[in-house]
Amino acid sequence: MKEKGTKTKKKVLKWIAIGLPFLLIAFITFVVGGSYIEHQNLIEEEKAEYPAPGKLVDINDDGNKLHVYTEGKGSETLVFLSGFGTSSPVFDFQALYRKLSNEYRIAVVERAGYGWSDITDSSRDIDTVLEETRTALQMAGESPPYVLFPHSLAGMEAIYWSHRYPEEIKMIMGLETLVPEYYAQTEEDPTLSPVISFLARTGLIRSQPNVCRDNFPAIQKGHLNEEETKIACTIFFRRILTANMKDEADLLAANSQTVLEQGKSTVPFHVFISNEGGEKWKDTLSSYSQATGGENFILDGEHYIHLDQPDLIAQKSRIIINNANGY
Repeated sequence: MKEKGTKTKKKVLKWIAIGLPFLLIAFITFVVGGSYIEHQNLIEEEKAEYPAPGKLVDINDDGNKLHVYTEGKGSETLVFLSGFGTSSPVFDFQALYRKLSNEYRIAVVERAGYGWSDITDSSRDIDTVLEETRTALQMAGESPPYVLFPHSLAGMEAIYWSHRYPEEIKMIMGLETLVPEYYAQTEEDPTLSPVISFLARTGLIRSQPNVCRDNFPAIQKGHLNEEETKIACTIFFRRILTANMKDEADLLAANSQTVLEQGKSTVPFHVFISNEGGEKWKDTLSSYSQATGGENFILDGEHYIHLDQPDLIAQKSRIIINNANGY
């Protein structure tokens, strides 16, 4: 009897060992699948509750739209272009453009896969990105010439724009702006975490306490009120490492080489630089700016310098723009 009981026990343990992995897989599938469905439902609800505040334009006539937010009036149009991975450019730049829109027309272009813009299948090569930006602005009713305010990665597009269509750009006001000369020296590519991407796609990231508030610079630095924070977080949860952002990272080396071959900007390249950047970063940006006849300012702050020093950047930008116009 004892031998028979031992055999039965071993048999049960064997079936448990075989079945446990399947039960675990089934449980994980249930949790992840349920999270994904809930995430998609929440996205649709959030889109309906918080529609785009600007204009959605179908630039390729394929149903996918880009978002262009505008405000203010003035003879100058300032165009804001976000850095890599910025989930909501409209809210990211708000602290700065609100200090300028009482004197100038401002426009924030959200690239494909950013903010309220759709995620698309269009290539992220520099020519396609530039033409999409130009077309989006035109379809939104904005006309050149522009003063460009690019942050970080968008510096490549701004410089390329000045080469391809110099009559459309009056000057560039760089915000910790990447230039191809720096990339050529370092070949630093954005870090993309597959774990974060998985959590974002499945919606599991929503279960992480304060993940939006802790990873959204404009919220971290206290520039958004509670209602704006709530809206910004709905964008954050659907615009983390999107397919378009990944494609931008994959094409950074090729795009940088394309811009590098054009030479330096054909318009004055002014730049605001963080004092927390490395010496190579500061020296490269300062030298680049000087070579184009632009001014450079090293300010106390981090990479999102427009969130650390919006008042000072607005003040100095206003002076530079007015001086260029002979005021």
